[in-house]
Order: sequence, then structure tokens, then C-alpha cells
Amino acid sequence: MKKIQLHWQILIALILGILYGAFLGDYVGYIDWMGDIFLRALKMIIIPLILSSIISGVTGIGTAENLGRLGLKTMVYYISTSTLAIITGLLFVNLLQPGVGADLGLTREVSELGIMQHSFGQILINIIPTNIFEAFSQASMLSIIFFAILFGFFINFTSEKSRIALTTFFDATFEVMMKITMFIIRFAPFGVFGIVAYQVSQSESITVLAQSMGLYMLTVILGLAVHALITLPLITRFIGRVNPVKQFKAVTTPLLTAFSTSSSSATLPLTIQSVENNSGVSNKISSFTLPLGATINMDGTALYECVAAMFIAQAYGIELTFIQQVIVVITALLASVGAAGIPMAGLVMISIILTAVGLPLEGLGLILAVDRILDMFRTATNVWSDTCGAVVIAKSEGETLKV
Repeated sequence: MKKIQLHWQILIALILGILYGAFLGDYVGYIDWMGDIFLRALKMIIIPLILSSIISGVTGIGTAENLGRLGLKTMVYYISTSTLAIITGLLFVNLLQPGVGADLGLTREVSELGIMQHSFGQILINIIPTNIFEAFSQASMLSIIFFAILFGFFINFTSEKSRIALTTFFDATFEVMMKITMFIIRFAPFGVFGIVAYQVSQSESITVLAQSMGLYMLTVILGLAVHALITLPLITRFIGRVNPVKQFKAVTTPLLTAFSTSSSSATLPLTIQSVENNSGVSNKISSFTLPLGATINMDGTALYECVAAMFIAQAYGIELTFIQQVIVVITALLASVGAAGIPMAGLVMISIILTAVGLPLEGLGLILAVDRILDMFRTATNVWSDTCGAVVIAKSEGETLKV
């Protein structure tokens, strides 16, 4: 008998959770523990996962020699496009406000959730931890991310023996954490069932909740469409001086593969082959920019995480100030560096953002059911950005391309 794929299991669990919450809401106490256990498991892995993934990603940049002109251009491109993607998502989620009116019956005061109320300057100061172990215990995500980036960066400047040992250790740690993460995600259907059943039992209108979810999906897809079809082509055309239509045709195969598999890492061999053979980028450029891009350049994921966090805040009736939205943008950008190129890894990254700004992790239950569909769109956007970056950087290095 063919096993039902995970995203279908989650969809079935969503439907069952809605029915249970709607018709057996008085007995939700018998099953909501499944959601609690799932969320506790996610919380358990957040800190070791983000620490190992970011350190592994930063050390993946390579030795000090790779941090020269080519590395600088690549990092500027990746950070710039990811920031533009997040801002695009932020604009759409504030414009369409998909979570407003979801009526979860769980409205909380911002102060109760511990969302940072400091000035922007104070927040920047607080990013630097006075005690990293205290930051670990208090789940101060911005401090942990800052420390991980700093630690990973300076690993590349140690002796060869130390660099190899530390890189191997954190790569291995990240691999173990991903194994644990995927193990926990297997139980997502049970978690979704418990969370959604409870949410629905507290909500006065299932129809309103369903409409909010539909509008949320539309918001994410519109944001990704604008970034993929307008922002990236404009960068390719006017900065890289490359025809974006020809470039799109050159990388159609990896884009379709990324869309169907929801894995930028699995698509990487096809991406390199298409960029070299069809776009005319040299192996020197492609072998550096594309593997690095598959690790840290997550435009679609970053946009999605930003919209998801804002949607959850709106659904809980929490109004984030401009400064708090800036925190969401910064955390989404930094967390996207550590997002593994595998299906559903973005969900764990969202939990990091929610933790950073103090939003309830229970909100994950709202977006889990539609994550697989949106994962396909955001992964294709990730790979499209990688390929655009490769041709832009190749052109800046004076290479003659086929597109």
C-alpha cells in the first residue's frame, strides 16, 4: 500500500481538526495535548538548530580568500534581494491584512506576550549578549543569531586544523539536528489536529477563519510573484545587463524541479548545469555562488516567514509597531541564512521569528496545512534568485554570457 505523503496527511489532519473543534469542542481537552507536545518538541530544537545551521552556513562561505571581491559581491546580492523580498512581503501583508478578523478567540495583550518594547537603538544594543548562555536559556534569538554569525565567520580565520575540526563538528551537528527536525515534522499531522481542533473550538466562525487562510495564501503568492516577476528581472536587466526572459528560459528545468520537489538543495546539480550550459556562466562563478545561494539565499523563504509571522500576529489581534515589524524583517533575513534547502524547513525558521518577537507558537497550526503548497512557490523563487545572482555576478566579472 502506497504511503500517504506528509502534506496530504497534514491536510487530512486539518480537516479532521476543524470537524472535531466544530462539533466536539467541549471535548477538545482530550486531544489538544497532541498540539502541546508537538510545539514543545519544536521549541526544544530551535536553539541548537539555528546555532548549528547558521555557523555551518557561514563557514560554508569558505576560507578567508573566498571572502574577497567575489564573496563580497555575492553576499551583497543575496542580502539585498532577500531584504527586498521581505519588504515586499511586509507591504502586502500590511495592505491585505489577511489575519485581521480571523477571530481566534485568543486575543492577547502585547505586553503579555513579552514582545520587545524598547527603542530601536536599545534593541540593536541588546543583540550583543553579555552572557551567551543566558541568551540560550532565555531564547534571545537575535543575540543567538548574532553570536552564531560571528562564531562561524571567525572559524574561517583560525588555523587549518582548528577550522577543519570546527567546521566538521558544526556540519555534523547540523546534520543531526536536521534528522531530529525531520523526525519531529513526521508527527506534524497529530500536532496540527490538536492545535486546529483547539483553535476552532475557540473560534466563533469557521467560515471567517477559512477566508483568512485563503487571503493569507493569496498574500504570500502575490508577494512571491512581484519579487520573482518584477524585482529580480529588473535587477537582472539593469544591474546585470542580462535579458531576464532568456535567463528564465535557460533555467526552466531547475525551476520546475524546485517547484515540484520543494528542495533547493536537491535541485542544485540541475541549477549548476543549466547556468553553465544554457546561461554561459563559468564554473568558477557557478561553483561558488550557487552552492552558497542554496545554503543562505532564501528570498522566497524569507518573504514567506515575514508574511506568516505578521499573519499570526494579526490573527491573534496583536498590532505590531513599526519597530517590532523591523525586528520581524531583521530576524526573517537572518533566519533565512540558516534555513535548510529541504521541504518544510521554513516552518522551523518561522518558530524562530515568532520566538524572537514573542508571538505564540500555537499560530503555527494555522499555517501548517497550506505550507506545502506555498513551499513549492517559495522554493522556485529561491532557485530563480540564485540563478539571477549567478549571471549578474558573472557579468560584473566581465564574462560573456549566452543570455
